[in-house]
Amino acid sequence: MRFGTLTFREIRERVDEGWLAIVPTGCTDQQGPHLTVDFDTWLAGELCLAAAQRGADQYGLQALVLPVLPFGPTPEHRNYGSGYIDIPQELHAGVVSAMLDSLIEQGFQRLVVWRGCGGHRLGQVVERFNCSCQGQARVFLPDQPYARIWDAVAPNIPGGHADSFSASLALYLRPHAVRQDRIPHPETKLVDWDDPDLDFTRYSSSGVIGDPTHATRELGVTLGAILVESVALIFKELAETTLAG
Repeated sequence: MRFGTLTFREIRERVDEGWLAIVPTGCTDQQGPHLTVDFDTWLAGELCLAAAQRGADQYGLQALVLPVLPFGPTPEHRNYGSGYIDIPQELHAGVVSAMLDSLIEQGFQRLVVWRGCGGHRLGQVVERFNCSCQGQARVFLPDQPYARIWDAVAPNIPGGHADSFSASLALYLRPHAVRQDRIPHPETKLVDWDDPDLDFTRYSSSGVIGDPTHATRELGVTLGAILVESVALIFKELAETTLAG
């Protein structure tokens, strides 16, 4: 189900069989002093692959996962001075549009854009495709379930960015990428997430939003299982959705 590991003829076979195409978008930016800058990209790719596999095993889902786009708009991280690749919003939208164009030209009818970062504003891109391809192809932009799942699993631990949610998943799935001795103490400033000029340095000297000090591998195991099942069900539902919408 990895798009990049197939030949062009094998991809054509899956197009003809009506497989779902999943386009993960990632980011490269600071993740506090304890997590690597590829965390968002890594999570988007691993989660999409694991959910596609879960969907195939449990629900008969047929889905191809494209390689993760590793860069996106990250202006809120620039003032930390290093560790970011900031792609302007319009350029990012243009790259995603070109990817969707390519997939629709090949005959894919159902496509999912899975955002690895909440700052990827791609609603207009998806709306434009769905207006122009009505009845022939459909692009989906599902909401990320991360905050909802975190609130259910750990309702009393503040989250936001490079927090206990992220660190727990990393401790479970790739512990070598966590600098446990550098996990910082939480800072308590409230973030205005709707600020068009959002700058994390106004709220956090470490780059962390929320509380990362409760991260454990055990918590990561719980989160991972819930996330994979939740996203598998999202993919299943979208694969079964009619093209008219």
